[in-house]
Amino acid sequence: MNWAEFAAIAVAHLLAVASPGPDFAIVVRQTLRFGSLAGLWASAGVATGITLHVAYCLFGVAVLITGSPSLFPLFKLAAAALLGFLSVQSLISARDGLRRQADIRSGDAPITTTLPTQTIDATTARRAFTAGFMTNGLNPKATLFFLALFSVVISPSTPFSQQLFYGVYLAGATLLWFSCLSLLIGRASLRQTVQRAAPAIDAVMGLVLLTLAIQLALFGAS
Repeated sequence: MNWAEFAAIAVAHLLAVASPGPDFAIVVRQTLRFGSLAGLWASAGVATGITLHVAYCLFGVAVLITGSPSLFPLFKLAAAALLGFLSVQSLISARDGLRRQADIRSGDAPITTTLPTQTIDATTARRAFTAGFMTNGLNPKATLFFLALFSVVISPSTPFSQQLFYGVYLAGATLLWFSCLSLLIGRASLRQTVQRAAPAIDAVMGLVLLTLAIQLALFGAS
């Protein structure tokens, strides 16, 4: 095992995964809307997206994607469309939340303390997983990040089995990071505050995702 190489990969990954971005936004949104379990499913989706990036880096497909003058711009536009769709969902959720709060204040709706439950149905779990997977799997910045790792940081002489171990570590560390985030945000002690602030949080997440989508569509296609 090349521990110096592994340490470089681990530090680079930690800095990348800790910085707020689409993965962070989608995991937080799923957790706030549906509870920690949905956040865990979204985290699993993000981690599965990591395995996708690792797989095509190991087999050289990433070089073909990023080097194609037509394929990579389409890839970026698809990612921008997905982020735009998710941003619209967040903004609609924020609008509906504000309307519910206004109805409660005016007496047109009963006061409720319903919070995200500890159980979710299969449809919600599947949608959370898919959202996490698509958000990460279609993120061209993630493609470039893993391409840089596997072409610059990792030596061509590194055995395939060791590179595979790196990939397993990257997916596992991603899952652990976002799972901890989901469990922290979904704690019962925070839920009442989260419920009151949910429309504002949805609005912020929607604007973040929309900004990322516009940036990717306008400036990432060049």
